[in-house]
Amino acid sequence: MDLILWRHAEAEDLDETDEGGGDDLSRRLTPKGEKQAARMAAWLDRQLPEGTRIWCSPAVRTEQTVLALGRKYRLHEDLAPGGSPEQLLAVAQWPDARQPVLVVGHQPTLGQVVARLLGMASGECSVRKGAVWWLRRRERHGQWQTVLLSVQAPEWL
Repeated sequence: MDLILWRHAEAEDLDETDEGGGDDLSRRLTPKGEKQAARMAAWLDRQLPEGTRIWCSPAVRTEQTVLALGRKYRLHEDLAPGGSPEQLLAVAQWPDARQPVLVVGHQPTLGQVVARLLGMASGECSVRKGAVWWLRRRERHGQWQTVLLSVQAPEWL
């Protein structure tokens, strides 16, 4: 199974001066973030296999990021900011999904998933804004393993 994790592109800062402390879910991409999303979406569009299932956090910035890809996607509440690695892996049906899964989400959850699947002792990995981490679960010599296929950031494309 392939699990592709895409962190939302650069977004506006949370406006703490709003009544209620600001609304994190309504934060939008900055102009730089829109360019990051478009750059990464163009790369992903060339790389993603047919039949890839796409899941997205309900936050505006993640939906704006995935819209740049121009493919069908579904929103899932469990991918919202503050979601757990267990929730993300359940949505993606890791490791049993029959098709590749792309998840557009947030830090620190994405980094926690990467660390867990790759066996990193730190428990969390830094995932840059707009970046993609592509992981694959495969069987080798009778043992299951997770390998890192690619890490891409918009500024590298």
